[in-house]
Amino acid sequence: MARTTDGSDIPVPRKLLSAATRLFAERGYDGTSVQEIVEAAGVTKGALYHYFGSKEDLLQEVYGRMLRLQQERLDTFADADEPVEVRLRAAAADVVVTTIENLQDAHIFFRSMHHLSPEKNRRVRAERRRYHERFRALVEEGQASGVFSTATPADLVVDYHFGSVHQLSTWYRPDGRLTKQQVADHLADLLLRALRP
Repeated sequence: MARTTDGSDIPVPRKLLSAATRLFAERGYDGTSVQEIVEAAGVTKGALYHYFGSKEDLLQEVYGRMLRLQQERLDTFADADEPVEVRLRAAAADVVVTTIENLQDAHIFFRSMHHLSPEKNRRVRAERRRYHERFRALVEEGQASGVFSTATPADLVVDYHFGSVHQLSTWYRPDGRLTKQQVADHLADLLLRALRP
């Protein structure tokens, strides 16, 4: 554990991720060295290589932690004992809120994803695909039961919603007119309206 100035303990991996996220956001992935990350985190290079192996692994984890959180929350919504339209709306709003809460991570990743090796890139895409497939299954469930219109294929419905989500880092501002929950509610309602029979 690394000790902070206020005496509380912060796990070393979290310190490294926090420092890397801030530096990648400020300077870009290419413009940030391993030395700068470990100095900002207050740890040694040995600690970075022990927990992450490389700067590239840090980049992968910046996005991976958000994906895991979103997958866990989606699974909870999808498995709930609620009508499909309630579950889909909750999932659609939640992915907006969690993306906004991790906006820096999303922005860094989409700007720097091309730096990942083909293998790591495939792994991240597979994780994201798993999320999209679970989300699509909710759309398909509603279409099969007649709750949602079948006029638009489920794949396009998912692409439509996630296209909006992936653009959040380009325009959302925490000090803007709408709160993250208001943005989430508007986008989730748009999705549900598009699916009405």
